[in-house]
Amino acid sequence: MGGNQFRFKQFTILQDQCAMKVGTDGTLLGAWVDISGAEKILDIGAGTGLISLMLAQRSRQRCGTLSLAQIDAVEIDVNSSIQARKNVERSPWSDRIKIYNSSIQKYTEYCQNKYDLIVSNPPFFENASKAAKKARTVARHTDFLSQTDLLQTAVKLLSDTGKIAVIYPVEQAENFQIKARYFGLFCHKKIYVKPMPKIPTKRILMELSKNQLPPQENTIIIETKQYLYTPEFIALIKDFYLKY
Repeated sequence: MGGNQFRFKQFTILQDQCAMKVGTDGTLLGAWVDISGAEKILDIGAGTGLISLMLAQRSRQRCGTLSLAQIDAVEIDVNSSIQARKNVERSPWSDRIKIYNSSIQKYTEYCQNKYDLIVSNPPFFENASKAAKKARTVARHTDFLSQTDLLQTAVKLLSDTGKIAVIYPVEQAENFQIKARYFGLFCHKKIYVKPMPKIPTKRILMELSKNQLPPQENTIIIETKQYLYTPEFIALIKDFYLKY
């Protein structure tokens, strides 16, 4: 995935001004996360606005002609937030998505909302060499959005029955679950993401809440071989990818 724009079935993502382009991680999270009962959603690190737009589309499909979910999307990078706002304005759901150019730390200080769902495709590089462009470093590294930042936001802004959903590489996912318990958040749904059948798990999708429930665990394989998606992955993304 890449280029200056990426076309989905019901919207198009312009991304020439964004540090991070449309990728499989964000698409997986946007397609997988449970939005049932979510009337207020917060997207942390919105980037191009991809996940917000996916959730707006899914919310409309779920509700028929009645669109319930209102989505606030926070993006620290100025250029990315401008482009995300443009992507939203060009979409059918511009009345339900608001883009805020802010750090999540500052946003949390003044936000008065309680959210039914918080989603984030967060940065996860900690000790790797930094990118040449500052915007890409902000998008990829945890300097400006640590796991602690995410968890502190969740504790303050989630409703009592709210959920937070994230995607991380395996090691960071395990660390996130451990830290989450100290904040009173517990993982109750987990999907192991494997690129191909014989390749180890590369990502873990997780859903956490304040309720300690028996965890549900599953695995999804993206491709049976290169460029040949599995039926499970197609079922997940068929409402978005043009060729399906």
